[in-house]
Amino acid sequence: MTKYYIGTAGWSYKDWVPNFYPKGQSKNFDWLQFYSRHFNVVEVNATYYAYLSPNSFKGWVEKVSSEEEFLFTVKLHQDFTHTRRFEEANIKAVRTNLDILAKAERLGGLLIQFPYSYAFNSPAAEYLRNLNDIFQDYNRFVELRHSSWNNPDAYDFFRELDISLCTIDQPQIGRSISFEPLITNSRAYFRFHGRNEAEWKKSISNYGKEQTYEQASERYKYLYSPGELVEIEQKIKQVEGKVKEVFVIMNNHPSSYGIVNAFELLFMLRRKDKLNIPESTLKAFPRLSKIAAA
Repeated sequence: MTKYYIGTAGWSYKDWVPNFYPKGQSKNFDWLQFYSRHFNVVEVNATYYAYLSPNSFKGWVEKVSSEEEFLFTVKLHQDFTHTRRFEEANIKAVRTNLDILAKAERLGGLLIQFPYSYAFNSPAAEYLRNLNDIFQDYNRFVELRHSSWNNPDAYDFFRELDISLCTIDQPQIGRSISFEPLITNSRAYFRFHGRNEAEWKKSISNYGKEQTYEQASERYKYLYSPGELVEIEQKIKQVEGKVKEVFVIMNNHPSSYGIVNAFELLFMLRRKDKLNIPESTLKAFPRLSKIAAA
C-alpha cells in the first residue's frame, strides 16, 4: 500500500495562534510537539535561509519521540540552488543535520528547490547531477518551476538519477510548470503554493525589494475550496499504488490556511477516518466540523 505523509511547509508561525495553536499557552507548551500530534510530516524551510545548529535537529527528534511515524523533510540551503556557490563546509553542515534525522529514522528526504528562472538545458542538468551525487545517501525531491523541464529527456534524466520530481500547484503565470503528477521513482512529492494569482504577480514585480514577513507571504495566502480539493485528490490518487510513499505539503501557510487544507486532504486521502481537530481550529473554520471526530 502507498503510505501518505501529509503536513505543512514549516510549523513556527505566529499567525497560527489561536486558529491552530491555542492562545495563552503554558510555559511548557511546544509548537512542534502539538503539531506532530495531528500530522505525520513537516517540511523544514528554515534550512533554506540558514545553516542550523545540530542541536536544533536533536531537539526536534526528541520533541516528536512519542509520534512513531513522524518524519521531517528538509529544504536545501539557497547556496546550493539559487546563488549556486557553496564550499565543502556547507556540504558538511547540511549532511551533519540530515544524518541526525536519518539515524533517528525521522528523515523523509531532502527538498532541492530551484527558482522559476532555472530552465532546462545541459549545464542546468549537469549541475543538478552534481548535487544529486553529493546528497545521494538521502531521498531527493527536486522542485523545478519552469515548464522547459516538462519533456521526455528530462524525465529520463530524473529516472536515471533516481530523484523524485515534485508536482507543484501554483498560479499558472508565464512558463510555470503545470500541475501534473509525474512518477520518476518510488516516491512522489506534492507541494501546494495556493492559487493567489494577483498577489503572485505582485510578488514578481517586488522581487529583490525589502518587504515585511506579511508582504512576502501574501502570495501564499490562499484557502483551497472543497471543489478544488476534490480535483487535487484525483490528481494525487493517480500515483497511488505506483509509488511506495506520497508526501503532500501545504505551503499556503498564512492565516492557518495550510493547516485547514492539510486536515481536509488527510481525511480525503487516508481512508476518511474522522480526525482529532483542535477546538480553536473548528471555531475558526466551521467547515472542518464535517471531518472532525465527535
